[in-house]
Amino acid sequence: MKSLIMALMCLAFGIAISGCTGGVGAASTQSLPIPDQTTSVTLGDARIGALDLVQVEIFGVESLNGTYQVSFDGQMKLPLIGEIDAIGMTAGELAYELEEIYGSRYLQDPDVSVSIVESTGRRVTLEGAIRSPGIYPITGTMTLVQAVALGGGPAQDANARKVVVFRQIDGERHAAAFDLVAIRNGNREDPAIYGNDIIIVDGSNINEAYQATIRTVPLLALFLAF
Repeated sequence: MKSLIMALMCLAFGIAISGCTGGVGAASTQSLPIPDQTTSVTLGDARIGALDLVQVEIFGVESLNGTYQVSFDGQMKLPLIGEIDAIGMTAGELAYELEEIYGSRYLQDPDVSVSIVESTGRRVTLEGAIRSPGIYPITGTMTLVQAVALGGGPAQDANARKVVVFRQIDGERHAAAFDLVAIRNGNREDPAIYGNDIIIVDGSNINEAYQATIRTVPLLALFLAF
């Protein structure tokens, strides 16, 4: 409980990571929640994941119809309205959201249909200071160390003591940071990795967008809403 309170205080006040990690113990990885995509759902309840292809059709407005790819951080760029946060939504939920947006700004009573035409499914995205970043299929059970190895391991400039895993849990984006060195040395448990997880390895040469994102996540083996 003390660790969780400290983490929440760090997030709330934007305290630097270096000031939030001292003396904080890691939670057992056995209690870490699994992502939405691993739960048993019907096709209509399937949730949109990173890099999925989503088809949007607006009845009577063919110029706005199309198939769009969700970015690794969950954004989908659409005509007129620009980027929308689509990750974690069902097709029905996204259709309703688009009806609200288009209806309030551009169209009168739009009838929007959304379908997931291609899902990344059991794949993991590796980014940041890793030798071969990209999207990799995973089969069976996989841990963080094994997932990082898929991309050739940390790059030369990597800070292996700060590896962040982004995961969709209960319709919300969560993140947890892990010390890969401590895991390899047997001082921390190696967490399970699931399809649609996004792993970013910290490093001195990663782009500013990654730096700004992962350095706000406390170094705790505990998923917090992000």
